[in-house]
Amino acid sequence: MTNEKTTARFWFDPLCPWAWMTSRWMLEVEKIRDVEVSWHIMSLQVLNQDKLDELPEFYREKVATGLWWQPVRVVAAARAKHGDEVVGKLYTALGTRLHNRGEELGRELFESALTEIGLSTDLADAAESTEYDDAITASHNEGINLVGQEVGTPVIAVPGHDGEPIAFFGPVVTPAPKGEAAGRLWDGTLLVASTPGFFEIKRTRTRGPVFE
Repeated sequence: MTNEKTTARFWFDPLCPWAWMTSRWMLEVEKIRDVEVSWHIMSLQVLNQDKLDELPEFYREKVATGLWWQPVRVVAAARAKHGDEVVGKLYTALGTRLHNRGEELGRELFESALTEIGLSTDLADAAESTEYDDAITASHNEGINLVGQEVGTPVIAVPGHDGEPIAFFGPVVTPAPKGEAAGRLWDGTLLVASTPGFFEIKRTRTRGPVFE
């Protein structure tokens, strides 16, 4: 008998602080459950570019200028050049700078993250290029089509009992649980996500992301 790990496909945009929290939780889950995370790109730019009238002014400005394309383009370029194995590493390097350290989005941040994981800083050129936008959009649509159009990042998909993917948004949690607490949340999330007819549990967020 083989004890194969379950692959959890995780769609993220490096800019989203809530996806960042969830991703750190998933790294904890990997340690204590038979789960392996496969990292995939989705895009807040793609998600919101047709919803400008619905967005708060601050977000509308970011989407209108195309600023939100930049970090995900860098990740897409790294993946195209070096394969899937660099995606999670680069996400961690970018997210640590953006969220934990509060560094300013821009070329310097991209180059620093790329250098940390041993990739060429030339990949930062992709931030201002449309070369990978179709690939980003395709990856985004793959994730969002599994879970539905009413949600954002992150999206997680795992194989169901019949082999078909079970996909869900979130969980949105702060701070990211550690140790067995992370495992219990994973177990519960799979339980409700795999329940036929189950769609949503939600309550009002009373605090922002806690980056610990």
